[in-house]
Amino acid sequence: MSAQLTDPITLAGRHARSRVLLGPHPTNLCAGRTLSPRHVAYYERRARGGAGIVVTEVASVHASDWPYERAPLASDCVGGWRDVVAACRPHGTLVLAGLGHTGLQGSSAYSQAVLWGPSGIADVISREMPMQMGQAEIDGLVEGFRAAAAAAVSADVDGVELDAGPRGLLRQFHSNLTNMREDGYGADPLRLTREVLAAVRDELGPGRVLSLRLSCDEATSWAGITPSIAVGHARELAGALDLLVVVRGGPMTPNAYRPDFHRQPAFNTELCRDIRVAVAGMVPVVLQGSVVDPADARRALDEGVADVVEMTRAQIADPDLVVKIRRGAVPRPCVLCNQTCQVLDPRNPVVTCVGNPTAGHETVDPAEDSTGGATGAVLVVGGGPAGLEAARVLALNGHSVTVADASARLGGMVRAAAGAPHLTALVDWLEDECRRLGVEFRLGTAVSDAEHDAAEGEGTRVILATGSRPRALPFPVEGSVRCVGVADLLDADASTEGPHVVFDPVGGPVGVAVAEWLAARGRDVSIVTQDSVAGSRLGMTGDLAEANTRLQRAGVTRHLDSRIVSIGDEGVRLRNRYTAEESVVPCAVLIDCSHRLPEDTLGSSHTDAVRVGDCVAPRTLLEAVREGRAEALTWTAHGQNEFDHHPFTLVNER
Repeated sequence: MSAQLTDPITLAGRHARSRVLLGPHPTNLCAGRTLSPRHVAYYERRARGGAGIVVTEVASVHASDWPYERAPLASDCVGGWRDVVAACRPHGTLVLAGLGHTGLQGSSAYSQAVLWGPSGIADVISREMPMQMGQAEIDGLVEGFRAAAAAAVSADVDGVELDAGPRGLLRQFHSNLTNMREDGYGADPLRLTREVLAAVRDELGPGRVLSLRLSCDEATSWAGITPSIAVGHARELAGALDLLVVVRGGPMTPNAYRPDFHRQPAFNTELCRDIRVAVAGMVPVVLQGSVVDPADARRALDEGVADVVEMTRAQIADPDLVVKIRRGAVPRPCVLCNQTCQVLDPRNPVVTCVGNPTAGHETVDPAEDSTGGATGAVLVVGGGPAGLEAARVLALNGHSVTVADASARLGGMVRAAAGAPHLTALVDWLEDECRRLGVEFRLGTAVSDAEHDAAEGEGTRVILATGSRPRALPFPVEGSVRCVGVADLLDADASTEGPHVVFDPVGGPVGVAVAEWLAARGRDVSIVTQDSVAGSRLGMTGDLAEANTRLQRAGVTRHLDSRIVSIGDEGVRLRNRYTAEESVVPCAVLIDCSHRLPEDTLGSSHTDAVRVGDCVAPRTLLEAVREGRAEALTWTAHGQNEFDHHPFTLVNER
């Protein structure tokens, strides 16, 4: 009988409570270069939720490596690791200290020192040229790993995980994309890794876990590590390991490691299966790669693909993932949007989740079900993500909740916008949870400002989550061209043929997704943006290059650096923002993907009405869910006597 996700596993004599691993990932939670109390709370919450193994954020083993501003440094992390162990071990969770060096794929912005690399080959992303490491630097690196392991042991961690993944310097030595040395480290690409493993094992001894995160496919067609090469690498290194994590990616394929929803979930399944066969039981193997569905994780164990499954983003979305699997409940889904859990972007944000905004803020946000305040009747006006999250948390805390929405279906803009179909899994879950908790829904029902009898609904708390409305187009529109908002696209597209032009002044995911959606349905599609690249803000989710590749392959025409001047019977008139040259694009339908306005007219006579989400200011899914949750928790904590009653009347508009 195959192992279950909730079954324990023993590694190096140490027992993990489940076969679900939380992998290392940047969080921006560091205080300086050390793990902070926010790290401790973040990891403890996942351990409490059933994670069998927690691998902490990769700490640099040498001061030459400072890959991002708040990257941990191993020599500064002893206290933080010790606190993480103390917080997680009581839950039966093993804590492995992530250790690594990013080499030529790092940054010199913070260290103000030259990057290290196997050879003098510039990084394809930063274009920065590293120094070729000499024997002194190689010896320093090996010593850095040894000293980092010793520091981790002094913190009583259960083991360490070494990074030979897509950004790791060890992987850079493994690959002929980056290692063109003519010495022994070039003739034998695994030599450095073997030396590091030996030094680390000497510090760990036999009773602590030594794990290796190994890139087994750099996903390039002309050179680099291929799956067939990786089979040999894994087989050669397996005897020195207690755990092997199979990953994909390299310098040419930064999006191959943790891609968004455009890549099939559990995409490393066959690669992991081949590696596990190759190591022939010498070491337990971990499947990584967008595994967010418990069914996919169970299948990996059932089919012998892996011994352990990494479900990092799934546990960011729902820290109680394993506990819920154990009791047969449905976890909050990860929708693989990468919008807030990938933090290495110019904003330098703290890790969180669009569906679970408490992630990364465990020391700030109260628990959603432990406020213990007064309960009462609450009317939530609006059934989008802000309203549904408010209703869910209120109902979870014992309130009697009614949700009224003028639409016949729940989900708000997430449901309506053709450009966001992958996000419907989250609003589906919110709706299901609300119904499970006894929330009453009144669909096709609007709320007016008409005052009702003082006795009717006395003491009912009202939360406005009425969403957004379209704004007027910022250019003249004449003639027969049909202009529709993205929320109305499905109805418009059903009856209109001819060229479609997507107006995208935002540069986020919606405009690109709408253009792809239309092209897939055989439409002649153009996208207009004032930016020099379509979907300019997709760089923060790691999808910018691939999004433009998809647009090119789909035949979508991109009009860049352009603004719309006017719309008439001849089509859409564009003006280049640099040259002022004008052109006309044929158009039957223009789809407006611009920013919307808050739907703030309801309750305008009540200045103290509580508003959340887009009716405050139209923003992203994160803000909608966060504000819905925050208002629900505030109401629960303070009790209804802290707030005035807002008299509203339900009006049936069907």
